Amino acid sequence: MADDNLKQLVRQGLTALKAGTRVAADATQEIQGSATSPELKQALQQGTDQSTEWAARIDRALEEAGGPVGEDDNPILEAHHQVSQRIRQAASDEMSRDLGIIAAGQLAIHYWIASFGTLRNYAEKLGLERTDREFRQCAEEAKQADEQHSQLAEQMLRQEEMA
Repeated sequence: MADDNLKQLVRQGLTALKAGTRVAADATQEIQGSATSPELKQALQQGTDQSTEWAARIDRALEEAGGPVGEDDNPILEAHHQVSQRIRQAASDEMSRDLGIIAAGQLAIHYWIASFGTLRNYAEKLGLERTDREFRQCAEEAKQADEQHSQLAEQMLRQEEMA
């Protein structure tokens, strides 16, 4: 594959990620109003803060790669947001709603891990050093967020058993 074609693919991926940051910000704001667990609310706020930094890194990556290209939407995260809404609406109690929020959040985090990892690999091949370095960091942060969500769900399930 010629570097120009790979660069075009990276720009398309980055454009989708930029659109995804807007979907994620809207979804998180909506979800924060549904969460009841203080620990979950705190995790959601940390996620919002982290997403702001990721959005800035995506902007810098787009600049390094030559700017956005293609459609300015992200149907994957838009569909995920719809599923998240359904999960919350169908919850029969606060605990199941909070656990559903965590599960949906982890699915989104896995999307980000995969996206950052893939685009980081491509950026490395293209010599986009800043994008390579920053997306490596983003992927690690996303993995840490995933682990935090797992621990929070386990903690909530243990508390439920004790109640």
